Amino acid sequence: MAEEQGTPGGPTALRIMLGAHLRRMREEAGISRADAGWAIRGSESKISRLELGRVGFKSRDVADLLTLYKVADADERNRLLDLADQANNPGWWQRYDDLTPTWFHSYVGLEEAATLIRTFEVQFVPGLLQTEEYARAVSQLGHAEAPLPTAEVERLVALRTKRQKILTRPRPTRLWAVIDEVVLRRAIGGPAVLRDQLEHLLELSRLPNVTLQAIPIEAGGYAATGGAFTLMRFSDSDLPDVVYIEHLTSAVYLDKREDLDKYVVTMDALSVTAGTPRETDELLKTIIKSLD
Repeated sequence: MAEEQGTPGGPTALRIMLGAHLRRMREEAGISRADAGWAIRGSESKISRLELGRVGFKSRDVADLLTLYKVADADERNRLLDLADQANNPGWWQRYDDLTPTWFHSYVGLEEAATLIRTFEVQFVPGLLQTEEYARAVSQLGHAEAPLPTAEVERLVALRTKRQKILTRPRPTRLWAVIDEVVLRRAIGGPAVLRDQLEHLLELSRLPNVTLQAIPIEAGGYAATGGAFTLMRFSDSDLPDVVYIEHLTSAVYLDKREDLDKYVVTMDALSVTAGTPRETDELLKTIIKSLD
């Protein structure tokens, strides 16, 4: 059965958790990645991908690795084999695979599992906060000469809408968004769409799990010279924090401690530079009034 949308966790998180378990057991057994790869008729790089949770698991491979690592306890073996089966279940978002690049699939899975998302945006309202009309307008950017078919746009909007449910589910994700004031003034889709979007931001910012800050134009330059990025944190200790940086044709996922620390420091600096949530609330009201 596919993972139900709105359920914390999901196959992406489970793959990472199982991979972390296998890595620890391999290290405790004193076995190299190369030797582990040989045991499952694969390579060192395959073991690396499995341990990072970047590929699916074959039950036979997991069973062979558990034998190699001398995991004899039947209950533990069954638990990990069950985890492998669950990790191979398709996530709800995979029904949109034909519309989204492969490098984005892991992001949606991680977003679904995150307990805290901190995001910085300089061009658009973050996807988790977009209205449907704003999302429709964003989806057509870059397609002026050959607009996307209406059916395709509607499916992209549906994907974005389903992603947003993490903010209102029983155990909601905490979202802390810092955006450039220019984002709030850029009339993507036209003034009416922007006005509705700003009113939507006012409404969402009142949720206890949503914090919104805008960096005022008069603040001048600020720390994040590299552009937009997202930090994700998870409740399970087997899931490391992840930084997600999206490019035009690819994305980067960073989980090394030294990289994470730099982005956390940068995000903290952006939060200090930005207006407080109350000041951002007033800014939104001012811009909305100017659109009347």
